[in-house]
Amino acid sequence: MEPIRLNKYLSEKGICSRREADALTEAGQVTVNGLPAVMGQKVTDKDDIKIRGRSINKKKPEKVILAVNKPVGVVCTTRSFPGEENIIEMVDYESRLYPVGRLDKDSQGLIFLTNDGAFAEEVTRAAGNHEKEYEVTVNKAVTEEFIRRLSKGIYLKDLNRRTKSCKVLASGERKFRITLTQGLNRQIRRMCETCGYEVVTLKRIRIMNVELGNLKERAFRKLEGPELKALLRQLKA
Repeated sequence: MEPIRLNKYLSEKGICSRREADALTEAGQVTVNGLPAVMGQKVTDKDDIKIRGRSINKKKPEKVILAVNKPVGVVCTTRSFPGEENIIEMVDYESRLYPVGRLDKDSQGLIFLTNDGAFAEEVTRAAGNHEKEYEVTVNKAVTEEFIRRLSKGIYLKDLNRRTKSCKVLASGERKFRITLTQGLNRQIRRMCETCGYEVVTLKRIRIMNVELGNLKERAFRKLEGPELKALLRQLKA
């Protein structure tokens, strides 16, 4: 918009009349970008205009959802700990974000960062049964019996929970892919340990329709367009 006089701007916004705007300005109760307003000053929507310290044109921040490739060693928290790098520090995005769900320190791969609380809640909601796919390497040969046990669901004694049935596919001598619709703490590692296996590497490669693809470690991309629309449709389904 073209700059217009402050009193006209406040009037058109429905804040007060031009006369009242002038009175507030003269009384020193209006600031523009942190400085006292002056009579006849011109402003636009880009200016931060406050009356008695309260912003009258502050816009809600744009909703942001990032797909991030988290490397091993980075923790998924907004808190800072000595000697550890958290994912917020790693990404260093221009606005405040927080991780959606978790991916433990020893694991790598896809995780979302967002400033949209409703989106985060929908993704992590257990009843949603949202698919998350992982590539896993273990310390010994993957057998048909091992795949069968994982697929059927396993009772985890330390959590006193049975995992849901899931899709599991061998992808190498010591590798398999697993798709979960459940998010128990360190679930895949616990499932493997119960079967006598140890996880060597664990990478999340997909959350619902969003794939990690060729996104490099420590890199991120903003979700938008058809990919974002498809993701939001699944959350509303």
